[in-house]
Amino acid sequence: MSSQSPGHFSSKDIPVQPVSEYFGELTFGLGEMRERLPRDAFNDLTKALEQGRKLSKDTADAIAKVIMDWAVRKGATHFCHWFQPMTGLTAEKHDSFISIQHSHHSELKVIERFTGSMLIQGEPDASSFPSGGMRSTFEARGYTAWDPTSPIFIVENAVGAKTLCVPTVFFGYHGQALDNKTPLLRSVQALSKEACNFLKLLGDVDVKNVTATLGSEQEYFLIDRDVAARRPDLMMTGRTLLGAPTARGQKLEDHYFGAIPTRVLAFMEDLERELYRLGVPVKTRHNEVAPSQFELAPIFESMTIAADHNTLTMETMKRVAARHNLLCLLHEKPFAAINGSGKHCNWSMSNDKGENLLEPGHTPHQNLRFLAVSAVVIRAVHKHAGMLASAIMSPGNDLRLGGNEAPPTIISIFLGSMLEKIFETIAKGEATQGSERGIINLGVSHIPDISKDYTDRNRTSPFAFTGNKFEFRAVGASANVAVPMSVLNAAVTDALAEASTRLKAIQAKVANRDDAVLALVRELINENKGILFSGNNYSSEWREEAKRRGLPIIDSAADAFAYWNNEKATEFLVATSVLSREEIQSRYVVQMERYIKTLEIELDTTVTLVNEYVVPAVENQLKRSQDVVREVRSEALKSQLNKRVAGLEGIFVDLLAGGELLSKALDKLNETHDEVAKVALLVRDCKPLAAKLRAAADRAEQEVADELWNLPKYREMLFHPSMK
Repeated sequence: MSSQSPGHFSSKDIPVQPVSEYFGELTFGLGEMRERLPRDAFNDLTKALEQGRKLSKDTADAIAKVIMDWAVRKGATHFCHWFQPMTGLTAEKHDSFISIQHSHHSELKVIERFTGSMLIQGEPDASSFPSGGMRSTFEARGYTAWDPTSPIFIVENAVGAKTLCVPTVFFGYHGQALDNKTPLLRSVQALSKEACNFLKLLGDVDVKNVTATLGSEQEYFLIDRDVAARRPDLMMTGRTLLGAPTARGQKLEDHYFGAIPTRVLAFMEDLERELYRLGVPVKTRHNEVAPSQFELAPIFESMTIAADHNTLTMETMKRVAARHNLLCLLHEKPFAAINGSGKHCNWSMSNDKGENLLEPGHTPHQNLRFLAVSAVVIRAVHKHAGMLASAIMSPGNDLRLGGNEAPPTIISIFLGSMLEKIFETIAKGEATQGSERGIINLGVSHIPDISKDYTDRNRTSPFAFTGNKFEFRAVGASANVAVPMSVLNAAVTDALAEASTRLKAIQAKVANRDDAVLALVRELINENKGILFSGNNYSSEWREEAKRRGLPIIDSAADAFAYWNNEKATEFLVATSVLSREEIQSRYVVQMERYIKTLEIELDTTVTLVNEYVVPAVENQLKRSQDVVREVRSEALKSQLNKRVAGLEGIFVDLLAGGELLSKALDKLNETHDEVAKVALLVRDCKPLAAKLRAAADRAEQEVADELWNLPKYREMLFHPSMK
């Protein structure tokens, strides 16, 4: 498949084969190790995983050998430690399997070699990765360590080269997390511990483990690669910095769930086959609301594997798109005036019996547990709303959130009418009856009936209950989900610890356990009902109401920095051991640096586009229009043409003056070395100037003749004939 040239790939090139026959053929996980390893080695591995201890050298070598044998048979020639530094991307350094042996006759013999030490730990150069001050350039040492909970996999590039990828964490010499994966692993472990403690108080005395689960719906745009290559802004920033909206846009609402274009369907089928081979259980594909926008969604998985799979999915999408001569855009707002792209993170928890803790059950105990766990999540989101909002903020999400079906940054929870009514009833100490359709009888007189799956959709809500999970809808399309999920897990862990303490105190006074649990639920709902909102999150009335309720309002990534730099706001991350104080500070610094650099690139590119494309186009149009004026005899027509020339001259003035002002602002920015001051300059001066300059450029696009305008327009990108 990989040998296909760009633009010539079709569904006919994909072998017709049931997914079950090749799913996971490029992955090597615990199941494969159980089959291939000696029994003693596999038992040693499982004990090491369960007890959190190091593998013996013999076991590590045995594991490495079976992995290498499998990979070499699959055609892999190199291996790498695949990790997720704080760049927002992944990183890898490839080493070949070959090793040299000297024979008795001084002849060199090449063999494949992969040892346990190579598998377990690597040492990349850490000096060039963001560390937020935790590492100096002269302290280059960083370590990658194998994460055996995530399957090893093989990636095949466009020319057929295959590389064995070992999922790893990335840390500094003194153990500081230099990546996004380590905090996620810590948060999952902390959540399991506190959830087990809480469940035992509810009566689940035999629970040993609680797993955080995740399903990430991934939105994206597909653009013809040849057209996109003529847009320097798409190449440099992943979004259009200039461009007048099309007359059609998404006004007709005809794209959503419409017939998938043939070219796109070929891409989707190719992508799905690649993901299935990598063990990623993608389930859903469809057209999204905006033209040329699409979505894929996987089946729920254990969170750490789901996070790795989503990152791998994004990389695979870009690689497969190139094979189809397409550009896959994961930016949150690549086009103005139409929907941006999010990554709806469907979050839940399951016990070691496979029961979803956020799903109403078939027994009174299961339903009481559902209410208690839901109330704890409500407490967590209310208590840590500021950090949850900060965890999803980025320059791209700044442009997306708050419109076109993207929720605002004011964190609130939507429960749906039935569940909201139940909690209101419990809060008041009353009982009620639900509708008879789909009722699950709780069997406890103090608790009303719950209607299963009795939830509605509220696309303006950033955090919504959707039947058996909470959907964190505010996460951006390009985000590494490990970051917001680490914060969410830590928030719930903190709330679980608090709830356990409170429940013990109530149980000391209330003899009946269920009555004590219900009393806790009542307390939590009454104290945290300010986070519940079922109305229009876009309305100005809600913004004012949120202020009255004391909910944090974070309008941009720049606002989010204050939370990451606030010891009180981030204390729960330290208390749950998800991040140390030093690691939190480093993330504050890294996010500041990334924000500044991202905007600098966008602003420089905007100036370049205006100077190299827009200004010459307007000059040519002015010359053409002035020539026409000189040739026209009719005074009435000459008057009309002169008005057009005057309008063009006004646009020209705005372009030249606006470009000069923005260039001066950038010069001032470059002379400023304090990062806090730089962010202030970007927000206060540079971004408004860039917006004015774009407005002038977009007016020019609508006035200049099409043959004089060298930048592909929105209609060419979003309504390309091959994408219909």
